[in-house]
Amino acid sequence: MARSVEHNQRMRDERREQILSHASRLFAARGLAATKIADIAAAAEMSQGLLYHYFRSKDEILTELIRDAFQKMNSAARALEELPQPPSEKIRMAIAQLLRSIEESEDFAATVLLIAHAGLSDATPEAAQAILREESGTPYAVIARILRAGQRDGSVKAHDADEMSLLFWAAIKGLALHRAVYGAAYKGPDPLILTSMFLTEESRGERNA
Repeated sequence: MARSVEHNQRMRDERREQILSHASRLFAARGLAATKIADIAAAAEMSQGLLYHYFRSKDEILTELIRDAFQKMNSAARALEELPQPPSEKIRMAIAQLLRSIEESEDFAATVLLIAHAGLSDATPEAAQAILREESGTPYAVIARILRAGQRDGSVKAHDADEMSLLFWAAIKGLALHRAVYGAAYKGPDPLILTSMFLTEESRGERNA
């Protein structure tokens, strides 16, 4: 009996993830206002009535997507900061992983585009706007702290850490948006190009030695 309950819950969780994945791509492609609940149901290959067993509205789907995106992003950022590796290695790791996610995951690029839409659109529900206000600064703050730590050990260039963090995320988000537009034709840059924007020559030399 317990196994049946666990199986049903797993199936329900998988169905929710399927709905969210399709909704993310539709929101990113069409915008928030133009995407209808019926469109999401059709993309997920289910009836509109069945979809309402998982989410009460389009706004609830959007809010869940925004919440989930920041939960994953901010958890990953905090985990990176807590690693024992030196700051320069954390920057290399972050760039490599983010570029890999952009290259390999259509959902990652769609999520970045969705967040951009949500930040600009009047159709974004208040609950989602609140998450954007409260959570969007965390990745910037984490990278800025890692960069400051690298400046203290001489591995990171001596520019304003907050401005460098802004540049870091602008580059990553810009590449994700490029991936969303060009799809499978997208080809990302060499990670060394990005690391050279932040790390000193001495630090890069030690890595290549």
